[in-house]
Amino acid sequence: MNSIREETYSRLRSFKYAFEGLWYVIRTQHNAWIHAVFTVAVLVLGFWLRVTPFEWALLVLCMMAVWMGEFLNTAVEAVVDMVSPEFHPLAKTAKDVAAAAVLLGAIGSAIVGLIIFGPRLMTLFFG
Repeated sequence: MNSIREETYSRLRSFKYAFEGLWYVIRTQHNAWIHAVFTVAVLVLGFWLRVTPFEWALLVLCMMAVWMGEFLNTAVEAVVDMVSPEFHPLAKTAKDVAAAAVLLGAIGSAIVGLIIFGPRLMTLFFG
């Protein structure tokens, strides 16, 4: 019985650490605010334009891909800064590649958003 309690406490502590990481990214990363604005905009547009459940699934996957990219980028930057406090070309490469991953996720997500929202908005505004 005691091991079940300890395991439950351990799992709950894992969630605590995850939420600490989430809060760190929201608090310290300027691009996270941009992602938050776009996330809210997508949610509002999705409800307003009544997207289908399948389209919601695509939109949520895209939003989560961008957020996950941002979180991983932040983790890479922190580790690189820790192990290489001085400038090093490979440290720069690691940071640049991690940032490029976020950029690719954002571009892909924007394309999906245009495919889903574009025709509806064109019909709405231009008949």
